[in-house]
Amino acid sequence: MAMVYRATDLELQRTVAIKLLRRDFSRDDEFRHRFRQEARAAAGLSHPNIVTVYDFGLDADRLFIVMENVPGTDLKTLMQRRGRFNIDEALQLTIQACAGIGFAHRAGLIHCDVKPQNMLVTPDWRLKVTDFGIARAMSTIHPGEHSDVVWGSPQYFSPEQAAGGPPLPASDVYSIGVVLFEMLTGQLPFNAESPQELARQHREMLPPSPRRYNPQIPPQLEQVMLKVLAKEPAARYRTADQLGRVLVSFSQQSGAATVVNPAVVGSLPNQAEPMKAAQPAPPVAARSVPQPAAVRTKNPPTAARRQPMPPPEDNPLDVDWFTWFLVLAALVAVGGLVPFWMWVYYMVIPPL
Repeated sequence: MAMVYRATDLELQRTVAIKLLRRDFSRDDEFRHRFRQEARAAAGLSHPNIVTVYDFGLDADRLFIVMENVPGTDLKTLMQRRGRFNIDEALQLTIQACAGIGFAHRAGLIHCDVKPQNMLVTPDWRLKVTDFGIARAMSTIHPGEHSDVVWGSPQYFSPEQAAGGPPLPASDVYSIGVVLFEMLTGQLPFNAESPQELARQHREMLPPSPRRYNPQIPPQLEQVMLKVLAKEPAARYRTADQLGRVLVSFSQQSGAATVVNPAVVGSLPNQAEPMKAAQPAPPVAARSVPQPAAVRTKNPPTAARRQPMPPPEDNPLDVDWFTWFLVLAALVAVGGLVPFWMWVYYMVIPPL
């Protein structure tokens, strides 16, 4: 879709990355629209774990985006070089991805194309999320919408995306889970030669046990990973922030000493904390990565089997405060009706 160049900003004397829409796509209205959408979506997000957009414009009838230049490489290339990551390394990178994508969720955006190719890793182990080319604003998503053309990467998209349904923040959570699975096991949970078969597997097949490929994965972490890869969005963590907090809690309980930079942990808000604008990262993104292919699903969505999960009380990392709030509210409401009905009773049948 585009070519990315390293360039020098002559006014501010800094190195930047310029993403230039390819000439053949520049004549296509749909690609021009998606390119503008990517610029606007990313420009509204200022977070240390998201690539910063500086400028957007048109030159010689070609659209371009000016972004910060991130030294290092993308996470997929690191996976190919290193093979499996150890637990600490995988958690450190995944928590940073959750912080960046979680910030986008709080800003009302769903990335829709979370994959290691869209995660840039610097030499000092800082992860930055990039490529919001198919991101969706939550305000534009209708619960009943359906599409026969699915935009995304078949190896990483969620079951609801594979079925042509509307994306949710939990869809990005599923994709983060696939990336974490790949980092810890050295392979994807689902493999197929065709995008259509991959889409079917995401919709219908239960994910394999990560410990089958890497016995060093703790059972508690495996439980979290299988929850993230549940077929039903409601069975997963609702947002990337929630998953990030669970992983931070796990790393602290397991005694991992080098899991996360404190600044990264601080960017994961508490559930009751309002959204805060993060400080821009110093100019230190963009690599040319292939754009997702459109996967056309000709068959109607197949009913997906719900991923079996252990009872919530067995998982100390996942307290469903919303459910407890509803239970408390119901008790208060019922308790408040008792004096009312007593008053009605005495009005109808006065005491002797």
